[in-house]
Amino acid sequence: MVWQPTMSKKSSYLDNVVGVDDMVLLEPLTDESLLTNLKERFNKNEIYTYIGNVVISINPYKMLPIYGQTKINEYRNANFYELSPHIYAIADEAYRSLRDRNKDQCVLITGESGSGKTEASKLVMSYIAAVCGKGEAVNQVKEQLLKSNPILEAFGNAKTIRNDNSSRFGKYMDIEFDFKGDPLGGVISNYLLEKSRVVKRLKGERNFHIFYQLLAGGSSELLEHLNMLRDCNRYIYLISDKTSLNGVNDAASFDTVKAAMNIIGFEKSEVDSVWEMVAVVLKLGNITLKAEPQSSGMDECYINDLKALREVCSLIDLDESILEQALCSRTVQARGEKVKTTLTAAQGSYARDALAKNLYDRLFNWMVKRINESIQVRGKVQKKVMGVLDIYGFEIFKDNSFEQLVINYCNEKLQQLFIEITLKEEQQEYIREGIKWTQIEFFNNAIICDLIENNKKGILAMLDEECLRPGDITEMTFLQKLNQICSGHQHFESKETQSSKFITDLTLPVNCFRVQHYAGKVMYNVTEFIDKNNDLLYRDLSKAMWQAKHKLIKSFFSEGDPHKTLLKRPPTAGFQFKASVNVLMKNLLAKNPNYIRCIKPNDTKSPAYFEDRVVQTQIKYLGLMENVRVRRAGYAYRHHYRPCLERYKMLCKQTWPNWKGNERDGIKTLLIELNVPLEEYAFGQTKIFIRNPQTLFDLEERRRLQMGFLVTMIQKTYRGWKCRTHFLLMKKCQIIIAAKFRAYNQQKKYKNMRKAAIVFQACIRGWKVRKLQRARKQEKIYAAAVTVIAAGWRGYQVRKQNRKYFKSNASRIVQRFIISSVIQNYLLGLKNNLPSMSPTDRSWPPLRFHFLSKTDEELKTVFCRWKCKKYREGISSQRKEELEEKQYASELFKDKKASYSSSVPQPFKGQYLDNQKKIKYQKLASGMEGKLLMMDMIMKINRKDGKNSPRILIMTSRNFALADAKSSQIKTMITMNKIKGISMSERRDGLFVLHLVENSEGDLLLSSNHLVELTTKLHRSIMDATQQVINVKIQDEFSVKFSKDTIAVKFMTEINKNGNRPVLKKKNSRLFEVHVL
Repeated sequence: MVWQPTMSKKSSYLDNVVGVDDMVLLEPLTDESLLTNLKERFNKNEIYTYIGNVVISINPYKMLPIYGQTKINEYRNANFYELSPHIYAIADEAYRSLRDRNKDQCVLITGESGSGKTEASKLVMSYIAAVCGKGEAVNQVKEQLLKSNPILEAFGNAKTIRNDNSSRFGKYMDIEFDFKGDPLGGVISNYLLEKSRVVKRLKGERNFHIFYQLLAGGSSELLEHLNMLRDCNRYIYLISDKTSLNGVNDAASFDTVKAAMNIIGFEKSEVDSVWEMVAVVLKLGNITLKAEPQSSGMDECYINDLKALREVCSLIDLDESILEQALCSRTVQARGEKVKTTLTAAQGSYARDALAKNLYDRLFNWMVKRINESIQVRGKVQKKVMGVLDIYGFEIFKDNSFEQLVINYCNEKLQQLFIEITLKEEQQEYIREGIKWTQIEFFNNAIICDLIENNKKGILAMLDEECLRPGDITEMTFLQKLNQICSGHQHFESKETQSSKFITDLTLPVNCFRVQHYAGKVMYNVTEFIDKNNDLLYRDLSKAMWQAKHKLIKSFFSEGDPHKTLLKRPPTAGFQFKASVNVLMKNLLAKNPNYIRCIKPNDTKSPAYFEDRVVQTQIKYLGLMENVRVRRAGYAYRHHYRPCLERYKMLCKQTWPNWKGNERDGIKTLLIELNVPLEEYAFGQTKIFIRNPQTLFDLEERRRLQMGFLVTMIQKTYRGWKCRTHFLLMKKCQIIIAAKFRAYNQQKKYKNMRKAAIVFQACIRGWKVRKLQRARKQEKIYAAAVTVIAAGWRGYQVRKQNRKYFKSNASRIVQRFIISSVIQNYLLGLKNNLPSMSPTDRSWPPLRFHFLSKTDEELKTVFCRWKCKKYREGISSQRKEELEEKQYASELFKDKKASYSSSVPQPFKGQYLDNQKKIKYQKLASGMEGKLLMMDMIMKINRKDGKNSPRILIMTSRNFALADAKSSQIKTMITMNKIKGISMSERRDGLFVLHLVENSEGDLLLSSNHLVELTTKLHRSIMDATQQVINVKIQDEFSVKFSKDTIAVKFMTEINKNGNRPVLKKKNSRLFEVHVL
C-alpha cells in the first residue's frame, strides 16, 4: 500500500484545507457529511484525516510522494496540528511523549483486511527508526526490529479476495527504549493465526506467502535437498487458480526473508530446519488416504501412494510405519484400557490436515519466539515501551464462523477501551484546565463484551462447557444451550428466541445465531464451532512426531513424550484467545494510546475510486461517528492561548499588531470586541475552549476577510515603499552620474589642452633643433669643402712634385688595391656567414661580386666536401655499413621498383623474428657457414596451385636457406654460387624469383615483406662470394623455370582489390597471373 500527496507546511491546520482536516469541527455532523468529507479529501489525494488525535487513513492503492527522509524531517518535532494530517504526525507525537514525558505509548492500528494496517505499522516503525538515535549498536537493534516484518509477513500473510498481502494473524510489538529514546529491543506477541488456510481457502486466494517464495526462490541445491519441484500445482495444498501476484516477485521476496533471518541472528541449522518444516507441511497434503471395505462391513483407510509419506519421513527422520499407523488409526482409552481403532478415509484426511495445521501453527509460534530471543532486551535496564498493535478489523462476511466471533469480540474490547480512554482523556483535560465537566452519554458496549466473555453465561464459556461435556456433542446442542442461557439478552437472537417472541425472520437459519455488535448485527453459523474451539490433535500423531529424530519437530510435540502424563485437557482456542485479549487490554491500559483507523475505499483495490457503500460500512464498523460525538461533547475546539492569539489578533484593534499584556487577556479582549456570546467559550488554565464549530468557522471567515484587507494594506505599503526607494535610488544615481560626467568632461578638456600644449612645445623644440642642425650641417659642409679644397691643393702639389714618378704604374697599383680590398671583404663576409655543418644543408651566401663566381663555386664545393668528410669521420662503422647498403639498394632499385621509395626511411634490421623464434633459429643458423645477414618470415609459392607456404628465411654470407615454420627443419639450402639471377615486378608487391643454375630442382618463387632489403643483401653477398654481378630483372612479365617446365608470370592490375598482398591465379599449366594494385 502507498499513501497521500505532498503537503506543504502551514501556519495552522485550518489553512488551505480540503474539506475539514479534523472532523471534530465538521458542521453539520451527520453520517452523510462525514462520508462526503472523507470522499472530498480522498479525491484530492488527502488520504489522512483527524478526529482529534485519532488518524483516519484511507488506502489509495497507488504511489503517492509523501514519504521518505524529507517528509520525516518536516514532521520531526512539529506540533501535532501544525502540519496537514499524516501518519508521521501521530508517530512523532507518540515518540516525543515517550522520550520527553516518560510515558509508555501504544499505537493501535485497526481496520478490515485490505485497508492498509500492515503498511501503516511499517510506516510507524520506519519513522521511529529514522528519528531516534544513531550508533552501531542502535542501528543493529533498529535493523533487527525492522527486519522482523518481512519474516512475519512471509509466514503469516497471504493473498485474500480483499487484499494481496493480508495479515492472517494479530500482531502486537512492544519496542523498548532507553532513557535517551534509543531502541534497546522488543517483544512480539501474535494472536490467532488462521492456520486453517494451510489446508483450505476460498477460490481466488493463496496459501501463506512462504510456500510460493520457497518454490520460486529456493536454490536448486535446496530444492534437491528437500526433494521438491518448483511447480506449485504439484502440491495439493497449493493448487489454486492464482499462484502468482501482480507486481510481486516471490523469488526476490525469498531472498529478502533469508537476508532478514541472517540479520536477526538465525543460525544456518535453524534456517535449514525451517525450510524442512515448510516442505513437510506441503508434502503432508500430498498424502492421499483411501477407504478399503473390511469383512466387518466397516471401511478403514490406507495410504494410496507411499512416495509422499517416504519424503515426509525422510525429512523428519522418522520410521514410515510409525507415521502411517498414526494417520490410519487412533488409540482410544476407555475404562483404563487402550483400544486401537481404524479410521475412515474422511477421518484420516482430517487427521492429516490437523497435523499439517498444527505443525505450521507451532512453526509460526516458534518463529515469533525465536525472533523475540534475538530482539529482546538482555539484563535489567530501565526502559520505556512503545507498543504497535496491528490486529484484525471488524468482520462481517456472508458466512461467519468461530474465527469471526473471536475477531469481533477483540474489536468490541478495543472499542470499549477506545471509548473509555477517550472519555478519560477528555475528563482529565477538562479537570486540568479548570473547566466544568458535564457527563457525556454514549453507547457502552460492555454489555456486548459480557455476552461473549462472561465466565458463566458468556458465549465462549458455553462453548467451552459444551466441548468438555461428555456424551453426544454437536453444534446444535451448543446452540440450544445458548438459546436457554441468552434468550433474554437484548443483543442476542436466534431462530428459537425469535419464534418465542412470535417474530418471523427468514434471513436467520436454524443453525445460526445473531449478535448485535456496536458496529451492527452479525449472523454466526455454528457449524465447526466445536472442532475449531477444541483444536485437538490426535495423541497418536503427537507421539509419532515426538519419535522423529528431527530436533526442531521433536521440540514442537513435547506432549507426545510417553514419559509425560497429561492429566489436564489442553485449553480451548476460545479460552486461550480470551486470555490473550485480556492480557492485551491490560497492557494497553497501562500505556497512552494513539489510534490509527484504516479504511479501504473499494473492494476492487482500484486507485482513485471511492465507493460510498463500502466506506460507509467501515465507518460504522470503526465507530467513527461515535468517536466524533464523544470528542465534540462539551467543547468541540480547544487551543493554547499564544497560538490562538497569534492567529486571530488582526480581528481586533487592541491586539493588532502586537499585544503587550497576558495572552489570556488578549484573547478575552478579542472575543469581547467581536461580540462572541459568553456561553460559546470558556477559559482554561492554558487553553481557550470553544463550544460550537460554527463559532470557530465564523472566526476563520472573519480572519479570511481581514487577511484580504491586511494583504491589500501590505501590498499598498510595499508598493509605496518600493516606489519611494526606487525614486531615491534614481535620484542618488543621477547625482552620482552627473558628478561623474562633469569630472569626465573636465578631465577630457584638460587632456585635450595638455595634448595641444605638448604638440606646440614639440613643434617649437623641433624647429629649434632643425635650425641648429641646419647651422651645424652648413658648418660641416664648409669644413668638408675646406678639407676637399685643402686635400686637392695638397694633392695637386704632390702630383706636381712627383708627376714624373707615377705616370706609368699608378693605374695598376690602384687596381690591385681595389681588387685586394674587394677580395678581403668577400672572404670576411663568407667567414661570418658560413652555413651549418649538416651535409644535407646546400645553402650558400649570395655573391655580390660576379668576377669571383668561379672562386665562389670552388669554395662551395670544397666546403661541402669538407662537411661530408667531417660527417663521415663522426659516424660508426655499423652506420657506414647501413648507409652503404642503402646506397647499394639505391643503385639497384631507384626509379625501377615502386616499393623502393617506402623502404628508404626504413632501416635495414636484418632480424625480423620475435625473440623466441630468433633464439630458436639462431641455433640453427650457427651450424651454417658464413656471417648471419638476415632472418625473416617469407612465403614460398607452390608451383602447382599458387598457394602460399610460410618459411623461415636464414641468409648468411655463404648460404641461402629456407626452414619449415612448424618443424624448424631446413627444407632448402642454396649456396650463393648457385644463384644466377633475380626477377621481380615494377610494382609494390613483394613477389620475386631466384633463378638457379642448371642441374638444380628449378627456380624458387617467393614473397617477402622486406624485398628491397633481402635483394640488396643477397646481391652483395653473391658478388662478394663469386666476384660476379648477377642480373636483377625488374619487369611486369618474366618466366620461371621449374624442374621440367617453364611458366610465365604476368602481373595484372586489379582496382577493387582489398589489401596489398598479391593474389596468384594459375590460368593454365604455362601461365601464372598475379593481381596487384
